[in-house]
Amino acid sequence: MDPVTSRATIGRPREEVFDYLADVANHPEFSDHYLKDWHLTRVDSVGVGAGARFRHDKRFDRFGWGDITFIEVDRPYRIAAVGRGGKFNRNKTYSTWTLIPSSGGTIVEYTTETEPKLPTDRIMESFGMRRWFRRGGDKAMRRLQSILEEDYDRGKRATVAGL
Repeated sequence: MDPVTSRATIGRPREEVFDYLADVANHPEFSDHYLKDWHLTRVDSVGVGAGARFRHDKRFDRFGWGDITFIEVDRPYRIAAVGRGGKFNRNKTYSTWTLIPSSGGTIVEYTTETEPKLPTDRIMESFGMRRWFRRGGDKAMRRLQSILEEDYDRGKRATVAGL
């Protein structure tokens, strides 16, 4: 799937927004409407190596589990994550959060893309996956904005499985 980008302008300093996003345990708070059942992959949820596993809440998705791991945490500019998803976790995923200073606060750009391994995976992605990611990402950015500006619409934070 080609890259899908969502953005929002948040009326907070870039460092504050970055600190919030650099903790992967915070991500379910604003994205649990389309990514469910979050579990951390390690106890330390901040910085390079922090990761989480989650399930896509998409109709008719039999292989909806995926994961992300932060591979680049460049304060206060960019966070990059890689992961896997789909059947047997064979499809690669790439996500980035880019923070751009603006006069009204911080512009957050969230970009995600997938790399299907087999032609059948590519066919399955052609059935609305790009649109699903676009709608979910756009809503996640609106929720992120309301959480950081108004402390409103918070979901549940991720924890290590079993805790």
